[in-house]
Amino acid sequence: MAYDADVIVIGAGLAGLAATAELVDAGRKVILLDQEPEQSIGGQAHWSFGGLFFVDSPEQRRMRIKDNHALALQDWMGTAGFDRPEDHWPRQWAEAYVDFAAGEKRPWLHRQGVRFFPVVGWAERGGYDANGHGNSVPRFHITWGTGPGLVAPFERRVREGVARGLVELRFRHRVTGLSGSAGSVDTVTGEVLEPSAIERGQASSRTVTGAFELRAQAVIVTSGGIGGNHDLVRANWPERLGTPPERMISGVPAHVDGAMLGIAEEAGARLINRDRMWHYTEGIQNWNPIWDKHGIRILPGPSSLWLDARGNRLPVPLFPGFDTLGTLEHIMRTGYDYTWFVLDQKIIGKEFALSGSEQNPDLTGKSIKGVIGRARADVPGPVKAFMDNGVDFVVENDLAALVRGMNALTEKPLIDEAALRHEIVARDREIANPFTKDLQVMSIRGARNYLGDKLIRTATPHRILDPKAGPLIAVRLNILTRKTLGGLETDLSSRVLTEGGEPLAGLYAAGEAAGFGGGGVHGYRSLEGTFLGGCLFSGRTAGRAAAEAVS
Repeated sequence: MAYDADVIVIGAGLAGLAATAELVDAGRKVILLDQEPEQSIGGQAHWSFGGLFFVDSPEQRRMRIKDNHALALQDWMGTAGFDRPEDHWPRQWAEAYVDFAAGEKRPWLHRQGVRFFPVVGWAERGGYDANGHGNSVPRFHITWGTGPGLVAPFERRVREGVARGLVELRFRHRVTGLSGSAGSVDTVTGEVLEPSAIERGQASSRTVTGAFELRAQAVIVTSGGIGGNHDLVRANWPERLGTPPERMISGVPAHVDGAMLGIAEEAGARLINRDRMWHYTEGIQNWNPIWDKHGIRILPGPSSLWLDARGNRLPVPLFPGFDTLGTLEHIMRTGYDYTWFVLDQKIIGKEFALSGSEQNPDLTGKSIKGVIGRARADVPGPVKAFMDNGVDFVVENDLAALVRGMNALTEKPLIDEAALRHEIVARDREIANPFTKDLQVMSIRGARNYLGDKLIRTATPHRILDPKAGPLIAVRLNILTRKTLGGLETDLSSRVLTEGGEPLAGLYAAGEAAGFGGGGVHGYRSLEGTFLGGCLFSGRTAGRAAAEAVS
């Protein structure tokens, strides 16, 4: 039986596009499959903020940040916490990825026209010791154009391959099986779904109009993770993170369901670290949703007071932006699956960024005028829209009214005004001097030692109850599903491995389906800005390896 292509790539997200682009460069013929319509090309990367992890970049140096490979590797390993036999390949992928981030990653992207916002962000600050979790320095580089700006050069390269007759784009093709002959995976079967004109991200029809069977010398799985499948998230929820939340909102559309992982496993692939996952604790319900249970993540500065459902302040060092999974673990042991930010307009105007390309039209549209307008606004437009329309927001001029509004949003009125006032007043007293025993106040002042935070991300220390900083604001924060940190185990050539540790001939994996490399390059935790980069690095690796294998 003849081959239909040299390589079949399953999934037209960023990893799939990167793999296909490399195959085109090598002159290989590719069929790129995706169950969604063509307007959804780019997958979840399109919706992203476009954050990328670099080490010792020109942007860092201009911001007076001293970074180096050794420090980055120390941060990665301290964050990942590799401690399992199956971490053999993830650890090697981690070392290779830090090499990439400190080396050719930025010039490789720069040659393709990708540019970056000049102020480097500081996500996942940790708050423990030097060998623990977190970024020691700012490393979060925002793509100029956000997610769409990062997808664009890879989509362009793929479409150039289409024009050259090297790539066939087959959307509305849902894979249901992998099989092989002569000991190699070479056959992909599935269902053809009816055409759909829905907008990107909306739920598309699942009406089947036909079947397909395709053969190639190699198959690359780049189908993403499980974040849209809440039942599977709960099934894989680890005991170390407490009780799975009864209620979650979704950072990805419903078709991100993990089905392809099970299909690969049935074909003989080894799926590892499925209990490792990355969900956000600062999720808010989108007031203008695109998909079901659509949530947006707040990227917070360090000043908001973070309270549990009963109004107790979260323990040190669980401040905004410091330790996502440490905070998630604490929340899920409180007996409730939501928390609160309490802040004021001065803080929200400077410290709230919303993750997502659609929530950052200035950066996404590459508008210098828009960025300047955002910096000058009391509250940026997308944030103001949530203040006015978001169901998780309470905005009031006095604390008594704020507490009444907070209690109106929950099943039980758990917030006590007197206790909350006592907590805020105590915190506000610490602002009067440059000295403090409050580690969050200390961290605010420390953040402002970094020029980038002082300019655009951290408000001047002030009393939350100061009327001049008002009105007061409370934000109910929900658990937001997002990334799968485990996945199909792969070697450094992106070859999928079997339970016996041998390559499953013909099968490769990249992106979130491969735990962003090796079956879990992040270990237990991520340093942020490493998901998109993991898709690019593993997708590029898979494309190059498959191209060489079928030469």
